[in-house]
Amino acid sequence: MQLHGRSVIVTDGNIEKALRKFKKKIANAGLLLELRDRETYVKPTTRRKTAKSLAKKRWQRYTQSQQLPPRLY
Repeated sequence: MQLHGRSVIVTDGNIEKALRKFKKKIANAGLLLELRDRETYVKPTTRRKTAKSLAKKRWQRYTQSQQLPPRLY
């Protein structure tokens, strides 16, 4: 018996355990994320725009965390 791709062997009829293992394998491989990305076409300009806005937000959060707290009187 030769298995191809993502597969899990069910032992002692324990389907729940095999299903959990299968879901973990799929999640670790990143297949669901890739599938969601491929569901709709995103224009390259839109992709660049969203990447730039996310980078901007990350930078703002970083600079905010590096600021000293205001002085209390």
